[in-house]
Amino acid sequence: STLRIRTPPEPMAFRTLLLLALALGASAFVPSTSRTASRGVMRMDASGMEGATAPFGFFDPLKLSSYGSDATNAWFRQAEIKHGRVAMAAFVGWIITENGFHFPGNLATGVPFESLTGKPLEAWEAVPLLGKVQIIAFLGMIEIAGEMPKPHYMKGGKPGVIPYIWDPFGATKNMSEETLKNKREKELNNGRLAMIGIMSFFAAATMPGSVPFFSSTI
Repeated sequence: STLRIRTPPEPMAFRTLLLLALALGASAFVPSTSRTASRGVMRMDASGMEGATAPFGFFDPLKLSSYGSDATNAWFRQAEIKHGRVAMAAFVGWIITENGFHFPGNLATGVPFESLTGKPLEAWEAVPLLGKVQIIAFLGMIEIAGEMPKPHYMKGGKPGVIPYIWDPFGATKNMSEETLKNKREKELNNGRLAMIGIMSFFAAATMPGSVPFFSSTI
């Protein structure tokens, strides 16, 4: 048999093939006109969503709300509510732990609640393994429950509703829609502030001097 050696393409032909490949590759990142148009018809203006309150109004400097569909923005809102609630609980928990308040008795055998006070970042390490598993499992159940309501929040349902936990005593049942809207916006704003607050606590506790206001207290 004869051994054939393939010769490289001519420089001009090689450059032509390279330019063609680049053009085809770049075209993959160009959005389809028809798809963009159809999406634009179906999308709602995110500036009309609850939470666009004074003094900032509709705050979206990176235009994140324009990148996806209504379902994407609903997912963003669900995430904002969820993170805000966690941050509010963490902020209050940090203050309570830092100031030495605790339940009486023991968290587990040989682990008094008092041992968790003083340094919030060290409290998690003091919790026994079984206690950590129980906490994570409970949070996982809440996460799953938040995805159960029908219709789903990404398909027209209400974001932030958690069955069996959300308003178990029906306190909001007789409230007007205006009152409910006001309370939802308060929750959003308080959650946003709590996210900033808890991150300030973390920064002050791990990087001395990063938050001058807390330099002598945390």
